[in-house]
Amino acid sequence: MQKIVIIANDTTTLYNFRYEVIQSIIEHGFKVTAICTFDKHVEDIKKLGCELVPINISRHGKNPLQDVGLYKEIYRLLKELSPDVVCTYNIKPNVYGGMACARLAIPYIVNVCGLGTPVETPGIMQVITCFLYKLGVKKAACVFFQNEENKAFFENRKMLSGRSRVLCGSGVNLEKWKCLPYPHDKSVDFIFVARVMKEKGIEQYLGAAREITKRYREARFHVIGACEEPVYLEQMKAMQEEGILLYHGWESDISPFQALNCCTVHPTYYPEGISNVLLESAASGRPIITTGRSGCREIVDDGVNGFICKQRDTRDLIDKIERFLALSWEERRDMGLAGRKKVEREFDRQIVVQEYLEELNC
Repeated sequence: MQKIVIIANDTTTLYNFRYEVIQSIIEHGFKVTAICTFDKHVEDIKKLGCELVPINISRHGKNPLQDVGLYKEIYRLLKELSPDVVCTYNIKPNVYGGMACARLAIPYIVNVCGLGTPVETPGIMQVITCFLYKLGVKKAACVFFQNEENKAFFENRKMLSGRSRVLCGSGVNLEKWKCLPYPHDKSVDFIFVARVMKEKGIEQYLGAAREITKRYREARFHVIGACEEPVYLEQMKAMQEEGILLYHGWESDISPFQALNCCTVHPTYYPEGISNVLLESAASGRPIITTGRSGCREIVDDGVNGFICKQRDTRDLIDKIERFLALSWEERRDMGLAGRKKVEREFDRQIVVQEYLEELNC
């Protein structure tokens, strides 16, 4: 039996975005072991028949000494497990897992799940991270990208030396995220689902909420997500007391919110791969308003299943929300249905599963 090792940030991302890939690989006769940080869904992953090995991968850590330790631990585990193939996801697993695989002469497949701020933002961290990334992907059997712009970034900086392909992001499970009846309430509910941080466009969203609620009594604004930058927590609490928005904090299951949601607003300028929030919203039959940056624009046909707004532009976001409010109930519903059809055509997670099986010669 061939052995495959998957290296990823944590068990939550494995469960939410890699579950079907792992399931299908196991069904094709492979023994699968995942190396990752343990958080939620450990037992759910084990129930698949996937073995789990704990490792501490800090998503935001920038301590070089810790990263040296991470590389050594990954190298030790791979040498001990002796897999036939390794699949890596996210920056640190891609870099240090790739370097360890190259040293051990183990074939490996990399998935670039968005560039991330250190890679996209000019400066010394970009220089260092791009250099490390180039080493990490140098001997990869294949590098998967989640959008064309990310692939072009690697190509323009001569960071690729082998095969690469573009996936439809992580895809979306169309059975889990079913098309929901469109809300028929008097209120028009907008939801922001993301980590609460500047680069996700929270300032633009809060600014738009404050302005829109002055003129449209039917508009209600929700924020769902852990607050990673405390400066916004007090601001949201004050706005909640004023009746401008509802802050729900982090939620493990956002499906109840999709049931009342009329439009997902995602004004991000964060380096996305393909936004899973937008895929899940579109699959649920919900219109979306998002920016024209890579990772978001691929999911929106402007004016068909939502609207595209400018990045870092509160006034343009307000304009797009007002355009949405001017639509009839039927037009809003039809936008949502158009989004569902789009993800069925282009972003079904089974497409991603088949791409992996093809690379693994299943």
